[in-house]
Amino acid sequence: MKGKLDLIWDDFLSDLGRSISIPSILKEDDSKYPFGQDIQRVLEETVSLAERLGFKTYTDPEGYYGYAEIGKGEELVGVLGHLDVVPTGDLSKWNTDPFKLEVVEDKLYGRGTKDDKGPLLAALYSAHLLIKEGHEFGRRLRFIFGTDEENLWRGISKYLEKEEIPSISFTPDSGFPVVYAEKGLVQYSLEGKNESNISMAGGDALNSTPSKMVYSGEKIEEIMSELDKLNFEYIKEGESLEVKGKSVHTKIAPEGINAIARLLMGMKNCGFQSKVIDFVGDLVEEDAYGTKIFNGLEDEPTGKLTFNIGKISLDETTEKLGVDIRFPVVDTTKEDIFNLLNKKAREYGLEVKEIDYLRPVYMPLDCELIKTLLETYQKKTGDYTTQPVASGGATYARAMENCVAFGPAFPDSVSTEHKPNEFITLKELKLSMEIYYNTIKKLTGKGE
Repeated sequence: MKGKLDLIWDDFLSDLGRSISIPSILKEDDSKYPFGQDIQRVLEETVSLAERLGFKTYTDPEGYYGYAEIGKGEELVGVLGHLDVVPTGDLSKWNTDPFKLEVVEDKLYGRGTKDDKGPLLAALYSAHLLIKEGHEFGRRLRFIFGTDEENLWRGISKYLEKEEIPSISFTPDSGFPVVYAEKGLVQYSLEGKNESNISMAGGDALNSTPSKMVYSGEKIEEIMSELDKLNFEYIKEGESLEVKGKSVHTKIAPEGINAIARLLMGMKNCGFQSKVIDFVGDLVEEDAYGTKIFNGLEDEPTGKLTFNIGKISLDETTEKLGVDIRFPVVDTTKEDIFNLLNKKAREYGLEVKEIDYLRPVYMPLDCELIKTLLETYQKKTGDYTTQPVASGGATYARAMENCVAFGPAFPDSVSTEHKPNEFITLKELKLSMEIYYNTIKKLTGKGE
């Protein structure tokens, strides 16, 4: 397999570099495209690449999705990935240009290298190898290119409305050996009338812990004094105070540092009052499990509920707090989560409004898809010890039935998605490509 990869590796890196160079962050601007010109550009670039690699392609004329297909037969096997990326966060924490593919020692740096452009193109190129070798596709294979995965999934939702649904699928957007369960995801805006005369706004995305929160207003020196007592990091620039955090994906929110929560704690301690300040200061603080709200909800497959404050806005009329919740799959429903949160929010004059909901994934370990993917991983890596895993991440596995997340992270991989200096190692990317090659060959081969 190594020799085969060597033949296409330079082309793969070149195409990945072009993809990384497009800052495909959601911009709902005045362009004719639903998610902005950059996401449209990366969609067109990827569809064009797939056509060069031997696929028949289609681009949604409205710009919501695209796909690339090869093979014959009634059955359709899907590979789902996304081309949009999260914002960069605090650029001062990046050691390289986020939108330039940089190879440093054994690592590929850049926004999207791991989530999800690198793995998606690795899977696409692995199928390209099969095409070059004359593999006989007994089932059709379709790569589905999503455009709004990091936000509201409007791209894949439009695909589901208009296109054929694969009978089985995987998404290269999480971890190996295979992800059999994903927590439920629900995002809310907690809103109330602003009667505080406080104005501020911050946070980049609901599914990342905020890496910084800037405040420009009264009592900055007093807030700094409280932050010192709490041992919270900050800097003062002119008339502004910037509280420092640590950005991580919401699925591992307890490993991050929430800059919004830290600022609100400091403000509450020196006498500031507002609906969201009181809510966070009384009930949340730095508890990324939301224990005082959700009573320590957890289950055996997926673990504890996680709670992330991703955005905040206080303007002349309204207070808003944007939160992201990942909840256990066993015996917990979205209605349970709403009722618990709403009960507490109402005590602070806040109304709970749903922004987004993604159903949980829970596939039996003995189902054919799980067994096939696990076997393919085991044969390639020799790892017969690591078992299928559950995750707090939200992948396209939730978009349709008989779909699971499969790679690219290995059990010993470092989590870098949604963080500054996002990277994937050359070793794990190459090994992922080999696994995807074998997986696609098995799922689409004649007589399989």
